[in-house]
Amino acid sequence: MIDKCRATLQGKNGEYTYGCSLDQNVLSFLGIDQEGLKSQVANGLGDGELLKWILANAKTPRLPHEIEAFSSFHERRTATAVAGRARISEYQSSTPAGAKREDIASWFDVLDLDDHQSFGGKV
Repeated sequence: MIDKCRATLQGKNGEYTYGCSLDQNVLSFLGIDQEGLKSQVANGLGDGELLKWILANAKTPRLPHEIEAFSSFHERRTATAVAGRARISEYQSSTPAGAKREDIASWFDVLDLDDHQSFGGKV
């Protein structure tokens, strides 16, 4: 989410949207305002500094077991809307680099694949 925000601020976010539904889930879980976080990112804070800001400004401080449950749920979360299911199917049948990836089933799988490809990994 932070990288998407940085890319958005630079006009280089491509197909990725800062403030998408996954971002909203995280922001809501933490009790952080989307524009407030964006302004901190725009100030050039690093990831560690942003984490400190998030922890200091979260309206809903979370306990470790809540964070674990939230993370576990989203790691397994799949598309439920027709358009989202179609997009996941596209990744399964042909990634941007042309490989078939039937193991792409959740949104986190899509994000992991994108990160892997962005840093030169084979699909």
